Amino acid sequence: MRKLQFEIKSLDKALDYASQELRINKNVIEINVIEKKSLLGLKKLYKVEAIVNVDPAEIGYKTLKEMFDNMQLDAQIEMKRRNDKEISYSINTTENPLLIGKNGKTLENLQFYIRNIVNLYSDEHLIVLVDIGGYKENRKKQLEILATKTAKEVARTRIEAKLYPMNAYERRIIHTKLSDWRDVSTISEGEGQERHLVIKPKRR
Repeated sequence: MRKLQFEIKSLDKALDYASQELRINKNVIEINVIEKKSLLGLKKLYKVEAIVNVDPAEIGYKTLKEMFDNMQLDAQIEMKRRNDKEISYSINTTENPLLIGKNGKTLENLQFYIRNIVNLYSDEHLIVLVDIGGYKENRKKQLEILATKTAKEVARTRIEAKLYPMNAYERRIIHTKLSDWRDVSTISEGEGQERHLVIKPKRR
């Protein structure tokens, strides 16, 4: 739950101020007066606490639903909380390929947008995952196969292998898959869209 404390002269303006500072709709903000002060016996000053009274995960679900409604797409959205800090949304529509985009770029942008929206309503960073038509799950399996095959070759030949550029999510899948391997290690190199993984043999 996100909170903000501040001082203000007029309670009538507290909600608008909190909404502006938190950058969220004032309809989900609750204002509580912590302390009332008097300035020289004439003016009053209020110390208040603004509380975001809404579930961030539900905001993400609502945002996705409104988005697809506006696009006039029939979408099934399943929301899961994997733990206190991770939320996933699994989506199926009649236009899955369009929403996934080439090499998953549109899906990646959608996830970035929803993650930013959800985290506006939380006081701690939440991991937000968005998948469409099982694309990411299938992609994960492909990357794990690639990681295993390449790692075996590196371990056999003792020659490092440079993989093609990937986003942070895909690089993390391969890092995780090979983290327990005794014969190889992984490292990320490059900048921006050219950032990629290198699988290296470990010294014996």
